[in-house]
Amino acid sequence: MRTYGKSAAFVALSATVAATALTGVVTAPAHAGTASAPALSWRPCATAGGPAAQECAELPVPLDYRDPDGPQLSLAVTRVRSDRPAARRGTLLVIAGGPGSSGVQRVTQKGERLQRETEGRYDIVSLDPRGVGGSTKASCGLAPEDRELVNLRAWPGTDGSITENVTRSRRIAEACARNGGAVLRSLTTVNEARDIDRFRQALGEEKLSAWGISYGTYVGAVYAQKYPQHTDRWVLDSNDDPDPSRVGQGWLANIAVGVADRFPDFARWASDPAREAEGLRLARRAEDVQPLVLDLAARLDREPRESTTAGVPLTGNRLRLALQLALFNGDDDFGGLAGLVQAARSTSVKPVLPTALSGPVPDADAAVSMSVICNDVRWQGTVSSFTRAVAADRVKHPLTAGMPVNVTPCAFWKDAPAEQPTRITDEGPSNVLMIQNLRDPASPYSGALKLRAAFGGRARLVTVDHGGHGAYLGNGNACGDRTVTTFLNTGTRPQKDAYCAD
Repeated sequence: MRTYGKSAAFVALSATVAATALTGVVTAPAHAGTASAPALSWRPCATAGGPAAQECAELPVPLDYRDPDGPQLSLAVTRVRSDRPAARRGTLLVIAGGPGSSGVQRVTQKGERLQRETEGRYDIVSLDPRGVGGSTKASCGLAPEDRELVNLRAWPGTDGSITENVTRSRRIAEACARNGGAVLRSLTTVNEARDIDRFRQALGEEKLSAWGISYGTYVGAVYAQKYPQHTDRWVLDSNDDPDPSRVGQGWLANIAVGVADRFPDFARWASDPAREAEGLRLARRAEDVQPLVLDLAARLDREPRESTTAGVPLTGNRLRLALQLALFNGDDDFGGLAGLVQAARSTSVKPVLPTALSGPVPDADAAVSMSVICNDVRWQGTVSSFTRAVAADRVKHPLTAGMPVNVTPCAFWKDAPAEQPTRITDEGPSNVLMIQNLRDPASPYSGALKLRAAFGGRARLVTVDHGGHGAYLGNGNACGDRTVTTFLNTGTRPQKDAYCAD
């Protein structure tokens, strides 16, 4: 649920794939057979700012793994080969987050840094999951208003009412059922794990090492559960609660806790005297920043402010969403958030909205980000129970105003899950290294502890005393980066769970 507003290029569905979307095929059980792995035809695809040696290819995968030789989808895959062949020991898979993030784009962003850190020990590879980037797309055919991020994330009305959310959620679920077809129904975590194993076979590798980020930690955990014999050195970064009864519903609910964990970092920053000269000091004491932000959001609920984006006012919920995005992205975004707050308080300046709030997200992005979490597990709740949950959460977690426990299209999803969610257990090799920021607003520490408990002796956890989402090569913590890099390069993990100070 955490990857709206991406900048990856998108490719249209071919006529053949579009036709297969009407077949009504659903996903297969884990024991289904597989066709022989295809050969990959690599071509150069370097882009500005990315590795000069980056290559790309297309990987065909079954639409339905129960029919491995039947209709195929196309996945965009990428690699950066080791620049020190004599030192090469294997292949490192980057598993992007989301659902909805591009692995190809992630390698463009991080491939060179990974090569330096691992000193040429790996070919760096990744893929765009079904529905993402250069891979086969699905569509819900949603109206632009329904693709506004502030509407895709179901913020309650100014009085806490969820009536409009219920109406919108029903409408979106019906549109996805009407327009999505078999491709949309095939967008599941377990199918991504199967597609990864298909990729492994096409690469000719017996085992993969991996770096999974955010939702990619859940994909990585599912792969390690289903294909433990094919895992080598397994890094999971910014980890999600694997509770199989809730999955995405639990991740969304946990955001209320994560934002509450993270906000004090912003409050300290915004009350620091150093902000005075920048015009960004919001209060003289850290404890006064939250009441100020909450009061401003309430005033914007009553009287939205005209922004510099025509037709898109700054409302209370847009301010709350801007807060969430800034806490997610890291300390570097604190200045933009404080500037937005100051502009919203002024009577002479029009607020400038973050780019993610200035227009609708692409339909394919909206479709994949919803479909995976709706297809994975049946969401629990009724309109009455969502109403009660929102009322309680608005009191307990005022910064998120009930959004994390609100109704979503998943509550009205037309197709039942094709399979039971994967239960993560301690059965398998002890080769998992988890790394987690202590104050992660999107995948909070409390959820990461549940994945750590599920893995048991298979894993070690490195806790980093830092805020924001993304730990390895993400926040400049030398201890955390060094621990992960040592594991990837030597296979050595801490003997027990470890702690890295900021």
